[in-house]
Amino acid sequence: MDLNQTIEILQSGGTILYPTDTIWGIGCDATNPEAIKKIFDIKKREPNKSLIILVESEKRLQDLVDVPEMAWQIIDLSEKPVTIVYENPKNLPKELLAEDGSIGIRIVKNDYCKKLISKLNKPLVSTSANLSGQKSPMKFSDISDEIKNAVDYIVEDNHDKVSEFSGSSVIKVWNNNQIKILRE
Repeated sequence: MDLNQTIEILQSGGTILYPTDTIWGIGCDATNPEAIKKIFDIKKREPNKSLIILVESEKRLQDLVDVPEMAWQIIDLSEKPVTIVYENPKNLPKELLAEDGSIGIRIVKNDYCKKLISKLNKPLVSTSANLSGQKSPMKFSDISDEIKNAVDYIVEDNHDKVSEFSGSSVIKVWNNNQIKILRE
């Protein structure tokens, strides 16, 4: 497994192409503003379109945001991967946040992602491995050469796997437990 090499790239501010619990993603250390800017450049994405991050545990989630009770219920009941948008994140670069200061976070179920985030000991940016506005890649071979050539490292696992999900559900949960479904 190329986990150590992936960690070195991330620690040095690099970007990776990697399989997630949904589709292939472009990622970096979510605490590194320069690496985050590289991802916006690779995707040709407007800086005002926020990115989501992945965490491997409930503890890391609680280190980043105050988790409303409703969010825990959604996480527990969801049958597919779910990204929850939280208010008032702590200790995250402004480059990651939406215009209203919120952040989308998903607790991953995928073993590779869990190990990667745990060993990096930081949350990981995750955005679909495509140019902004293009179709999300359901398998590695769907990713454009432009994206493959732009990242610093491509994870060697799961090149033959086709994603079961085209993305996660996205639900905003306010601290008062009000919710809004942003993407089913």
